Amino acid sequence: MSASTLVSTALHTDRYELTMLGAALRDGTAARRCVFELFGRRLPGGRRFGVVAGTGRLLTLLREFRFGDDELRYLKDQKVVDAATLTYLENYRFTGSIVGYREGEVYFPGSPIMTVEGTFAEAVVLETLALSVLNHDSAIATAAARMSIAAGDRPLAEMGSRRAGEESAVAAARAAYIAGFAATSNLEAGRRWGVPTMGTAAHAWTLLHDSEEDAFRSQIDALGAGTTLLVDTYDIRQGVETAVRVAGTSLGGVRIDSGDLPTVAASVRAQLDDLGATKTKITVTSDLDEFAIASLAASPIDSYGVGTSLVTGSGTPTAGMVYKLVARQDSTGAWVSVAKASTDKGSKGGRKAAFRSLRDGTATHELVSVSDGFEQLSAAAQHPEARALQIPFVTSGDFDSSAEGSTGVESARSHHAFVRDELPVRSLALSRSDPAIPTVYVDATEQRAT
Repeated sequence: MSASTLVSTALHTDRYELTMLGAALRDGTAARRCVFELFGRRLPGGRRFGVVAGTGRLLTLLREFRFGDDELRYLKDQKVVDAATLTYLENYRFTGSIVGYREGEVYFPGSPIMTVEGTFAEAVVLETLALSVLNHDSAIATAAARMSIAAGDRPLAEMGSRRAGEESAVAAARAAYIAGFAATSNLEAGRRWGVPTMGTAAHAWTLLHDSEEDAFRSQIDALGAGTTLLVDTYDIRQGVETAVRVAGTSLGGVRIDSGDLPTVAASVRAQLDDLGATKTKITVTSDLDEFAIASLAASPIDSYGVGTSLVTGSGTPTAGMVYKLVARQDSTGAWVSVAKASTDKGSKGGRKAAFRSLRDGTATHELVSVSDGFEQLSAAAQHPEARALQIPFVTSGDFDSSAEGSTGVESARSHHAFVRDELPVRSLALSRSDPAIPTVYVDATEQRAT
């Protein structure tokens, strides 16, 4: 496909990325090899761990990061960059390398979640796209993981599309599935990413009909007795009685979307059992978050539907990650570690290798090996008690497609379930606290010397 016919993502960036590029082309620093690192300085909201999500989406979007005729015309017309920069962008291709944490992995403050190496020109322009994807998706996945922990073995469904932008809704459904949700109501997420979909009827269906009974009969005629009926449009007790009378004791489920859920769920369960519908399941929705889900642990509930809280990160809508230059070549070609020293916004220079230290299968700390001399990076063999956290995504411009598409989603979901089992018990609590494990930095050169 030619650049002019691509669905380009190249303008999903901030203007200053391109003005920096133009200045670097002018002063000769654009071709310097650089290492950029994407990481979080802290875990927002007092969370005890974060969940990496969005990597597969980002890699697909990076494939489409090309400047076609429309993009170049816009930049020219708006006088964003000069003619020399337009010529460079016309032929832009990312030929560098990217390594990072697998999607679904948990992370902590300072974790080198993604490392981008290339020329300054080709790496700096990726900052905004990388952060917009990973900050959003990781925030959703982290909230989803907390909800999944609170729910235990009870399945969760994502139902928040109407509380998010149309594309962020699809991304949120994907991230939630990776972090433990069982299904989504969003059909585009099902089509695009293979996320299982669910859903039957809303209150409008009941209100459409002359009576609740008419609505229930019609739904059962269409979907069978195994469907789930929404019983709280009017009176819940009457709704349950009507549902069982119409569907019989083989009714699949009822959904409750209002009221004091612990009290209502207990009452509905008792009523269903009295009516002989002992296998009919109860699903609750109604503005749930991880704390509400945890409070329902003792209630006779079979599954949860979560909307607004999930797609807004349950109070933490961004993961707060940053994309910083940590190393570059100088005018002689020698590598130099660089770091931002601003108060409360500092970074740690140098290329990094990351490992999860384990004791009897339980994570004890995040081990980050820092190298000033780039041939000195730690290898997995140096840390037999730890699990290496970084894998290659792009090597000299060659993309590994295994993290993309629905296959990548399933792989990320499986990986998240695996790594969550490594977390210490204290990480499963929902209260605000320090990170579940500390991040420890070590000097790679000293490690090799010993």
